[in-house]
This record gives sequence, structure tokens and C-alpha cells, in this order.
Amino acid sequence: MRLLVLFACVGVALSQLYTFDKTLDSEWETWKNFHGKSYRSYDEELYRRAIWEDRLEWIAKHNREYDMGLHTYSVGSNQFNDMTLEEFSRTMLGYVMPLNQTGTLYMPPSDQKLAASVDWRSKGYVTGVKNQGGCGSCWAFSTTGSVEGQHKRATGKLVSLSEQQLVDCSRRYGNNGCGGGLMDNAFRYIAANGGIDTESSYPYTGRDGTCHFSKNSIGATVKGHTDIRRGSESGLASALSSVGPVSVAIDANHQSFMHYRSGVFYEPACSSTRLDHGVLAVGYGSNYYIVKNSWGTTWGNAGYIQMSRNRGNNCGIASSASYPTV
Repeated sequence: MRLLVLFACVGVALSQLYTFDKTLDSEWETWKNFHGKSYRSYDEELYRRAIWEDRLEWIAKHNREYDMGLHTYSVGSNQFNDMTLEEFSRTMLGYVMPLNQTGTLYMPPSDQKLAASVDWRSKGYVTGVKNQGGCGSCWAFSTTGSVEGQHKRATGKLVSLSEQQLVDCSRRYGNNGCGGGLMDNAFRYIAANGGIDTESSYPYTGRDGTCHFSKNSIGATVKGHTDIRRGSESGLASALSSVGPVSVAIDANHQSFMHYRSGVFYEPACSSTRLDHGVLAVGYGSNYYIVKNSWGTTWGNAGYIQMSRNRGNNCGIASSASYPTV
């Protein structure tokens, strides 16, 4: 009984650290239910509620400034509302910047006339938005996205490919499963392995597992990969215009990116060299790139973000871009 009383007293003491807005009680419950949130203890729920309320205030402030023309994009509530930026970075970001490029260097066609806009989704080169969950496997989703696009270009068939195979099987090539990896390493693995299985035959689990690749379930093959010159936005646009979707890495470790909702994303604090997240560029407009993320459809604009184009390589969008050759 004394132990129960002690725990009860600790709970009361912690609850007194926070002051909550009671008018948000219903919204809090709705948000938890929608995103499947549950917490290990009452104390953790208090902690998460405090983060959640602070985040709502930040979102409202940013969007007021957006309405005043102070930002080019809006932000919104999503599954990350109860996470600190440090937790978000540790859980969701898994790209490690390579020291050297390992593929053939991309050479833009000499007679190329760049299209004013490109969207490979409309041409059937892009599968639906996927969700990496709490595994740092962004690099695997970026890899499959560009392989899916090049396989479509070569065969006319769009096949969803297995991220889980890359998580489980490509460690010998320098990747670390849910602990992070590189798209170029994954391309090298697929080429050496003789292919990558379909998503349906090797489904995603969101955790490190034992490799069980089956040559009878291969959905696509890769011969090698091509790297776009580091920092070259003209090269990235050229490849997007003529080749198809391109794997890119960005600096996503910002609350603004974490809660992006709509508009053209520009983050002055972004780095062009400290890259931590692998995504897929699927097109561009006059002042933005169309980028597919792997955080599900509740993030961003149905899982996509428009990232600034020709604004000093913002967030490193062109610092580590590549695609497979099939």
C-alpha cells in the first residue's frame, strides 16, 4: 500500500509541472486515436501532451506568419506532434552522407531542351506513398522509388519493390538496416545480388530482420548507377526531365520540415552538406521540386513536399542525387 501511495504522489507531483488547456482535451483524444498513440505510463502521457500543446502553438504562429507572406509554405499537425526534434531525428532520419560518389557521372544531353515542368506521377512511374514507420530506412524507400521508375521506363511495368530486402540484406555493402544507409550502396547491392524482390513477396516489417531474398520473386534488376554532380541543380533538373525519378538526400532535421503541409518549402537554416534523409524527386515546376517522402499520406501534402528549386541548393536537394541503370 505504501508503494502505491508513493507512486500516486509522484504522479501528482509530475502533473503539477504542466498546465494544460482543457479546451483541447477532446482534440488530444481524437489526435491520439487517429494516429494510434498510446503511452507506457500516465507520466509519459503528461510529457507528450505538453509537447503536443507547445507544437500546436508553434504551428498556429507559423501559419499566421504564412498568411502575412512571411513564409512560402504552411505547416500542420501530424503524427510527429508529440515528439521532440531530437527524437524525430533519431527515429526518422537514416541517411549518412558518403565521402565519395561511386557511380558513373551524369552528363546532360548536349541538345536537351529542358521541359518547363515534369511530373513522373502522371506518367505512371511512381508507386503510392509508403511509410517507413519508426525505422531509419528512408534510404531504402528512396532506392526502391528510383528503381521502380527505371524499371517502368525499361519494361513499361510499374512494380512495387521490397524495402525490407534492402534493410535485411545489404549490410555487406555498407548499409545498416534501420540504423541508416545510402542509396548508392543499395544500388550496388541490387546489381551484385542479381535483383530485388517484389514488395508483395518480401513485405515491409519496419525492423531489422534476417535476409530471405528469393530469386524466384525478383521484381527488377539493376546494372549500376549514375551520380549527378554534387550541388548541380541544373544536372538534377536535366536528369528529372530526361531520365525519370531520382533518389536525393536532404537535410530534414528541422521542425519546419517535420510539420510541412503545403506550399514551396524553403528553410534558411538548412545545410547543403549535413544530409540525413533519403527521399525521391519525381518532378519539378518553375520554382520547386516535387519530392516523395516515406512517412505515409498523413504527412505533408498527401505524403509529398514541394522543395525550393534554384535557391542555392536549399537543404542539399542536389548534393547527393543518383539513379540506377537497368
